[in-house]
Amino acid sequence: MSIIEFGKTGLKVERIAFGALPIQRISRAEAVSLLRKAFDGGMTYFDTARGYSDSEEKLCEAFSNQWDKVVLSSKTHAREAAGFWQDLETSLKSLGTDCIDIYQFHNPPFYPRPGGEDGLYDAAIKAKAQGKIRHIGITNHRYDVALEAVESGLYETLQFPYSFLSDAKEVELERLCREKGMGFIAMKALSGGLITNSAAACAWMLENGAAIPIFGIQHEWELDEFLSYIAHPPTLDDQLSAVIEADRKDLQGDFCRACGYCMPCPQGIVINMCARASQLMRRAPASMILSDQGQAMMKQIESCTECGQCSAQCPYGLDTPALLKRNYKDYLEVLDGKPL
Repeated sequence: MSIIEFGKTGLKVERIAFGALPIQRISRAEAVSLLRKAFDGGMTYFDTARGYSDSEEKLCEAFSNQWDKVVLSSKTHAREAAGFWQDLETSLKSLGTDCIDIYQFHNPPFYPRPGGEDGLYDAAIKAKAQGKIRHIGITNHRYDVALEAVESGLYETLQFPYSFLSDAKEVELERLCREKGMGFIAMKALSGGLITNSAAACAWMLENGAAIPIFGIQHEWELDEFLSYIAHPPTLDDQLSAVIEADRKDLQGDFCRACGYCMPCPQGIVINMCARASQLMRRAPASMILSDQGQAMMKQIESCTECGQCSAQCPYGLDTPALLKRNYKDYLEVLDGKPL
């Protein structure tokens, strides 16, 4: 696609990047084969996290002898310094490396800063001085926290949900990162699977700013699709522009991004599936969600007590109980044979 630099870090990567969360769902042999094929096909940036079960171990097996040829980022969910050090040391061991290129605070509800009682930022500075990490980054789903982190000038990279469905203030956030010399890593470039035309997603990203999209890859056919865009970058022509406009009309607004931070539900509702059932039925094969198992999953919405726990934890400020009810109504109408 194109080589791009991470803000002022000096790190240069192929712009199509590998999100390593999904490889925790496949065997070690499958994951290693996928990772090596990605590298051979031109991908040079790989993003993982301590919270992605065995993702780091699989990356280690794929790249332990050639970390100098790729750019690696990982993350810590720690909320205090002791947890930071434990996560970092575990990640270094799991990855088989003595230094992680970009080490990110993983979706904290605040942005760590020097002298904070949590001790997180001071720990990161110390780890950087020790040569265990090269650059300090932060990921977030909360716009306000992300904006504060960018404006603070403390971070070298920001990872934030970003796609052609992003609203004006999120697009402005990416521009602000460029202005301040921060690398911008775009998570959910396919909006949690709701964007089904990856060429449109990539073309829009290439022509709008300097974001580096990380695509979660689990299957070889997915990898082949993204590798084809390295060899032949898609252009934002009339056809792909029409796809984007249709998707915006259909999806922009209050919809579930499937981040999962509202979970678990006290009533056992699978919120990150049920709250976007309408979109899934329109944009993907509906057989799974309309199956007996899918019907049982959706029926669980009837047990919602509107306790508000999910809404309180939603980084997008959604009225999740209302969203669940609206999707359940649509779902029942489809079961009755009515079109969406």
